[in-house]
Amino acid sequence: MTTHNSQYSAETAHPDKQESSPAPTAAGTTASNVSTTGNATTPDASIALNADATPVADVPPRLFGSFVEHLGRCVYGGIYEPSHPTADENGFRQDVLDLVKELGVTCVRYPGGNFVSNYNWEDGIGPRENRPVRRDLASHCTETNEMGIDDFYRWSQKAGTEIMLAVNMGTRGLKAALDELEYVNGAPGTAWADQRVANGIEEPMDIKMWCIGNEMDGPWQVGHMSPEEYASAVDKVAHAMKLAESGLELVACGSSGAYMPTFGTWEKTVLTKAYENLDFVSCHAYYFDRGHKTRTAASMQDFLASSEDMTKFIATVSDAADQAREANNGTKDIALSFDEWGVWYSDKWNEQEDQWKAEAAQGLHHEPWPKSPHLLEDIYTAADAVVEGSLMITLLKHCDRVRSASRAQLVNVIAPIMAEEHGPAWRQTTFYPFAEAALHARGQAYAPAISSPTIHTEAYGDVPAIDAVVTWDEQARTGLLLAVNRDANTPHTLTIDLSGLPGLPGLGTLALGKAQLLHEDDPYRTNTAEAPEAVTPQPLDIAMNATGTCTATLPAISWISVEFHG
Repeated sequence: MTTHNSQYSAETAHPDKQESSPAPTAAGTTASNVSTTGNATTPDASIALNADATPVADVPPRLFGSFVEHLGRCVYGGIYEPSHPTADENGFRQDVLDLVKELGVTCVRYPGGNFVSNYNWEDGIGPRENRPVRRDLASHCTETNEMGIDDFYRWSQKAGTEIMLAVNMGTRGLKAALDELEYVNGAPGTAWADQRVANGIEEPMDIKMWCIGNEMDGPWQVGHMSPEEYASAVDKVAHAMKLAESGLELVACGSSGAYMPTFGTWEKTVLTKAYENLDFVSCHAYYFDRGHKTRTAASMQDFLASSEDMTKFIATVSDAADQAREANNGTKDIALSFDEWGVWYSDKWNEQEDQWKAEAAQGLHHEPWPKSPHLLEDIYTAADAVVEGSLMITLLKHCDRVRSASRAQLVNVIAPIMAEEHGPAWRQTTFYPFAEAALHARGQAYAPAISSPTIHTEAYGDVPAIDAVVTWDEQARTGLLLAVNRDANTPHTLTIDLSGLPGLPGLGTLALGKAQLLHEDDPYRTNTAEAPEAVTPQPLDIAMNATGTCTATLPAISWISVEFHG
């Protein structure tokens, strides 16, 4: 999390979904309603997969990862709440587990985030009654350590997810990382592995992917470092971890964000020094509508085009990784782990943080720090969901370099799943685009040829209104088209041509599966505990002929998915 430290326990106010507001337009007037069925207009855009199209890459399962951090109510009150009516024998909320499975999450990054840089992993193992209570400097909260790696491993087994484990490079480093590696992956017969067995987990956890620290260039990070300091530290830790277990996949911290003054040069410095033992470099990027308070039209249009920034981000880090490879005369590419991405209204958090700083500056304070307070509980709009659908399209179109991604976070904290204490859990608007990709994007990813009208943005200039990606599993003969209309004002009608899919002539025909549209005339509409299905995808009126061609109308600010099979 790219943020300063803060303490915050108040609920964040959100627009009432029941009070529908007009969609913003460039002129600031109310947008007219757009029919979501039929082909109401003459096609002005096209998506085509040509016969000579080459795939971007195979779709990596880890692209559909998420992130669980000991922050706010993500863990306590999110995945773990022993007093909840649905809690199992381990204290895990079954209603949340069911939604996690429905979301299709494949891999979860744990336990931080900023939290990990002041964390002793040993505090979270063994009998809960013996675990120490600590202060968490990242969010100025009290950490009870009721959840730790033992418990999260058991949770991941129930959720069916891989674990991407982060180690503390802020207050600790090499020895702690090696001890933790022995504890989670070691065969019985050594001190730490035997301790794991004594704690009730006989088999090695087989955790393969490890993040070596978190956002170590950030001045908000406990133990933050210069690029040269971190390069030396990560080189030593990665080397030692590979000596212990050569099959590990290790992730170095990239720069905390594109706004950092060392963005790009940080990655080049770190990867050049530690190239031999690294496999991934992390990328972190969050987006939000900067005019959301006043519902400014130009800000909404910039927000809808956020994937332009993500595309540039991927190119910058890939270039730095390639320079590091060349400097080492290497043959392997360092892959990108986009292990924090999504929509986060960080301006709200920064305001809360500024208030806390002002209060904290007024002398010493001895009051207890809160336990799992309400932090970063953004309530997402229909427009937020469209943007996240657009960002997922971008990740898929660059999956040759982005081989892992973690949508941040999973429950309650800037999350697609919300859960009330002792109450219900429900899907946020952002749940749906992620789930569709996670459950149905298989085989090879293709970047289709797109012809589209342009829209003007203040942040990125003129950009295409339409973006799309196609995935195709030739063996299973199943495919998925994801497309987005990033135009804040105007619907666009697409002609879609999938006749160039590999192996299609031998299949005979294509048939349409499920087709759905996510759009609201009020782009600020949200889901809540009282109305958890106020925003859901609706059936898309579309007919596909045998050669894989069809036409679809996308309203302003909308996302579609089309499942098809041979």
